[in-house]
Amino acid sequence: MDPFWKTKTLEQLSPQEWESLCDGCGRCCLVKLEDDDTAKIVYTSVGCKLLDDQSCRCSDYAARSERVPDCVRLTPEVVRTINWLPPTCGYHLIATGQDLPWWHPLVSGEPDTVHTAGISVRGRVAAHEDDLTLTEVVSSVVSWPQRWPRGSRTKRRV
Repeated sequence: MDPFWKTKTLEQLSPQEWESLCDGCGRCCLVKLEDDDTAKIVYTSVGCKLLDDQSCRCSDYAARSERVPDCVRLTPEVVRTINWLPPTCGYHLIATGQDLPWWHPLVSGEPDTVHTAGISVRGRVAAHEDDLTLTEVVSSVVSWPQRWPRGSRTKRRV
């Protein structure tokens, strides 16, 4: 029997299935900047104030929208329309008809493979947004969240 992400649309997923598509990388919790002229989005190495940079998860997921008003709640429609989800994101992959990679916890059965594959933000968060000025955030632009790490697309040999 095929796994649910191969047989259901994003709209058909149960709340538990939806949440399990998140690989726990934390890339979407990095501060992003948008160029007013071009609408181009760039990532920074600065984490949201609620990002736990070790677990790469939100430290207050249930109240995130109240504590961080511009936190984007992902829905199938949002996933299909925003242009800043990292290319490695499980929601983005399924929405665009791709399969989940070997390191995704749903495939590997292990929550830590997202870290060992070099996908997560663990060890890469320079600071949290409340600790920096806007000028410091702007000087923290990085490109790696918009790329696949070397070797992470191919199946790992066991």
